[in-house]
Amino acid sequence: MLLKTLIFTFLVPGTVTILVPYWLLSSRSPAAPAIQLGIFRYFGLFPILTGATIYVWCAWDFTFAGRGTPAPIDPPKELVLRGLYHYVRNPMYVGILSILLGEALLFGSARLFEYTAVAFILFFLIIVLYEEPMLRQKFGESYREYCKDVPRWIPWKIKNS
Repeated sequence: MLLKTLIFTFLVPGTVTILVPYWLLSSRSPAAPAIQLGIFRYFGLFPILTGATIYVWCAWDFTFAGRGTPAPIDPPKELVLRGLYHYVRNPMYVGILSILLGEALLFGSARLFEYTAVAFILFFLIIVLYEEPMLRQKFGESYREYCKDVPRWIPWKIKNS
């Protein structure tokens, strides 16, 4: 299970957070305007490190608590409600978006900010059109209750349990 998670992480989040941003920053197409942030660009390191930590934590929970992987072809067999999933339903996506936002800041790239916005829209559509219906079908009432108690993106309330 852990090996599958590592392979998926390398292929999918690795592509989204490393290969595509590298391609966008190094492409020979007309350059998008750079954002002059000076020393403040280093504040981008915080969301990069935070996002990577979030992703690793969630992938760990998927692998060991959920007995599956983040890959849609081998999803968790159990509904993961612990860790960051206790506070938001999609922390793995929040982690990836944090990494992308941090990279946009670090490199002062308007193109990476645009890519982050497009990634958010695509993630939102995947979640609403595929993941949530599939999870409702797979886990039934327990997932419906979870959706009532836990927000999709931002922890608007802290659960006591």
